[in-house]
Amino acid sequence: MSEFDRRRFIQAGAGVALGASPLAGLLLASAEAADAPQGDSLTIAYNVGLPSWDPTTGPSAVNPAVQGVWKAVFDQYIDQAADLSFKPALISKWGWNADKTKIEIELRPDAVWHDGTPVTPADVVWNLKRAGDPKAGNPVAGIIWGSVDNFQVSGNKITADVKQYVADYFKWMGFLTGYMIPSAYYEKVGAAGFEKAPIGSGPYQIDEFVQGSYVRLKAFDKYWGPKPAFKTVTIKFVTDPSARVAEIESGKSDVTLAVPFEEFDRLKKLPNLTGVSSPITDIAMLFITNVEPMTDDNVRQAAVHAVDKQAIVKRLLRGYGVVVDTMQAPEYEAFDPSIKVKYDPELAKQLLAKSGYSVDKPVKFTIQTTRGYLPKDYETIQAIVGMWRKVGIEANIETYEIAKHFELRLSHKLAPMAFYDWGDAIGDPNDSTGFSMFGPSPHSAWKSKELDAMIGPLWGEKDEAKRIAGWKAVDKYIADNALLLPLYQQVQTIVFKKNLAVKPHLAGYLLAQSVGKAKAA
Repeated sequence: MSEFDRRRFIQAGAGVALGASPLAGLLLASAEAADAPQGDSLTIAYNVGLPSWDPTTGPSAVNPAVQGVWKAVFDQYIDQAADLSFKPALISKWGWNADKTKIEIELRPDAVWHDGTPVTPADVVWNLKRAGDPKAGNPVAGIIWGSVDNFQVSGNKITADVKQYVADYFKWMGFLTGYMIPSAYYEKVGAAGFEKAPIGSGPYQIDEFVQGSYVRLKAFDKYWGPKPAFKTVTIKFVTDPSARVAEIESGKSDVTLAVPFEEFDRLKKLPNLTGVSSPITDIAMLFITNVEPMTDDNVRQAAVHAVDKQAIVKRLLRGYGVVVDTMQAPEYEAFDPSIKVKYDPELAKQLLAKSGYSVDKPVKFTIQTTRGYLPKDYETIQAIVGMWRKVGIEANIETYEIAKHFELRLSHKLAPMAFYDWGDAIGDPNDSTGFSMFGPSPHSAWKSKELDAMIGPLWGEKDEAKRIAGWKAVDKYIADNALLLPLYQQVQTIVFKKNLAVKPHLAGYLLAQSVGKAKAA
């Protein structure tokens, strides 16, 4: 692996994401859209707070859970349909030249910022250069955005030289941090001014924002794309799942997501409510950090073999999940159904015995998890800890907010094991196994020279068949050596009023602009 490959993973910027108050939704008084005509307003109870209005910087910029809010206000270079197919957004055309030494993109001519000024090719160049500058704070500056340089503009067409080939470069234009913000406005007001009065080019513009409580949006009448069904949207930040249930059941909110599964089954049967559930591209998994006692092969292998994933999905998640044994969901390009990790508690006991541990003399470590961020996240860890206890592992559960997880992960200070929900909406192995397991990546917990030697060459591999085969080999190595514990593919639950039409998005995004009005029967 070249030194450049390693440098591409240098983390720039370390802004801390702020969690929202569990009572945030109850603070909403002035946010009621009383001035909106009946039927033109929508209220969403969201499951996570918004840490920042810059969708391109800071550790939370790579948090899939907040993308749905940002996508209402900001446009991406390229968009993803609900089935994850890519479609034009601010960029109408894109591609490589024949030998993949240049990128070629074309800006749509009719987009304007919320202040009425046009979106220009200069904005595109400014945003891409800023994204690739490690000092600007983009979490994937080196590995993705810094891979191209020397931008040239001709009319609405932009070309750039490829410094290091990145197979999923264009996919990232529709993924995390792949947003555009107005360059002239940002340069004028600065980072602090942008946070106070952010503008984008998306279907909605910000009307009012109270940190940790809500944001009220109003439809942007000069938006280039389809007009949203609702003129006013209020997004409440309600991080407590029971509070979200109360919001939708009381009628204070029209839509909510990530409700406990037993509540989803109950709520969708109520006369005025309905719901949809579908697998999304997120993988519930346990990071394994290369610290004691996880550096003991026997302990790692035992911890993995002692977990009955099928029982967790069937009994705890009420069937709302799909068991996985790698970081590839079935929809991902590198999914390999032949890679299996068996549930075998007796084998787990034998492995622990080799290292001197038993039920009477258990190995001890801490496991970290969120609580209520996702349906049954804490309960899943409780169940796993119970399974471990039966084979000779005593784990202490430590809870934290999702923002703390990012802070610890970026500084390589996660506990020996830590629960996380890994999202890879573009389905590329670079962004599932790659980012989560490559040592120089700031998003990995396990650091291994052996694994890095396998992963390193795949970043720049131009032969697609060879690249995908390489990632499958990496996934098998990870599974065989218990370097990570994938659990299940998430199923997203959305509950909404029957007078609405909500189509699930495979990436798990709940998009205000995609919520419609149900057709009369």
